[in-house]
Amino acid sequence: MTPQELAEATAKAMYESDACSRALGIEVIEVRPGYARLQMDVRPDFLNGHAICHGGLMFTLADSAFAFACNSYNISTVAAGCSIEFLRPVRGGDRLTAEAVEQALSGRTGIYDIRVTNREGEPVAMFRGKSAQIKGTVIPV
Repeated sequence: MTPQELAEATAKAMYESDACSRALGIEVIEVRPGYARLQMDVRPDFLNGHAICHGGLMFTLADSAFAFACNSYNISTVAAGCSIEFLRPVRGGDRLTAEAVEQALSGRTGIYDIRVTNREGEPVAMFRGKSAQIKGTVIPV
């Protein structure tokens, strides 16, 4: 299996087991080794008391992109820490894209930057995640 085929197979298996992402309507658009791009429509039930997208849902989209990117090598990997900066409000009906890019992978630790953009391509949030590899694989080898 090529690295690309492995990344795609891993993403497929993860998505099938990810009830949360599926329930929120998160879609995996593209995955490559160390990279993932996901999208999500901002539904009316995603809005907070200010009639903007709840930050927790933007975080979830970014965190999901992080997970697909750092597990793309088929080594079970979890978040060791992360942070997010919200840059602008997101309105209902918008479509968000989270693009996760591996910045560094050293030993069992990785650093990933995830840029969340709105339909116009404007950045609405920036997320940085630190990953930690654990025992096991996502799919059998």
